[in-house]
Amino acid sequence: MTEFHSADFTRCEVSDYYSNQANKQKVLSVRAFQIDNVSFGRGELSFLLGPCVVESYDHASFMAREIKAICERAGVGFVYKSSFDKANRSSIESFRGDGMERGLEILAQVKEETGVPVVTDIHEPWQAEKAADVADILQIPAFLCRQTDLLVAAARTGKAVNVKKGQFLAPWDAKNIVDKLSSAGCEKILLTERGASFGYNQLVVDMRSFPIMRGFDVPVVFDVTHSLQLPGGLGKATGGQSEYIEHLARAGVACGVDAVFMEVHNDPANAPSDGPNQLPLERLEKLLGKLKSIHELVTEGPSLPE
Repeated sequence: MTEFHSADFTRCEVSDYYSNQANKQKVLSVRAFQIDNVSFGRGELSFLLGPCVVESYDHASFMAREIKAICERAGVGFVYKSSFDKANRSSIESFRGDGMERGLEILAQVKEETGVPVVTDIHEPWQAEKAADVADILQIPAFLCRQTDLLVAAARTGKAVNVKKGQFLAPWDAKNIVDKLSSAGCEKILLTERGASFGYNQLVVDMRSFPIMRGFDVPVVFDVTHSLQLPGGLGKATGGQSEYIEHLARAGVACGVDAVFMEVHNDPANAPSDGPNQLPLERLEKLLGKLKSIHELVTEGPSLPE
């Protein structure tokens, strides 16, 4: 390490320097892994992107191809995200998808045609093995993050597991999630921040969550779009504030994350699920470029005098 005299720096700058060095070491110490050409925890910024739910084969194929082209131009790796079932809906009338069998069939087709890895949600232990036949990452919804049997079933498939931290859970309590998965043999773990309940119909993101959860030696993801939900805010549906997606995404990447999760749709106003908080497809490319630049900036560290 380069020696320097503290008189050349303010107290804040010295603190920031050592903090940055510690963060660099943490990048090296997390349980990093790779899925195809997408890295998690190796110092790169990766993305989980796609529409909330599988709507149809044509729509899924279109979205995967469009997002892949955008990510290739931006020079970032991504995993295609879409749920075969949205079980935790506000109302019995809410759209859930065409079911597990058809949803996984569509995701398998999209994966084969585009060569892009896939992540999808599971809600019950019996779904884990079937979903693992298609998905590269099994995702545990936030409301289910403490369901031990579900976590263990996902872990035992041997696939990577991404767990959304519940809106009711403190970041330091997410260590128990990591312990459950590790005890069941899972070696590829992601923890996702997606906001915490802040009164009724509101969420807030505690930026401390990122370094705290990364301290459990696993890569950390920021779910930007779900952090901007207004849960149940439309009565029989969830509202959202997609106008703030860029703001939160920039802040989270500047704070230090390994990946960014965003639901993306070509026509959010007519999306059957989570339309109000999905990112319009036309805004994706510009945002990816900015986030990549911010990530490169914050991982460089300050230059020091000789």
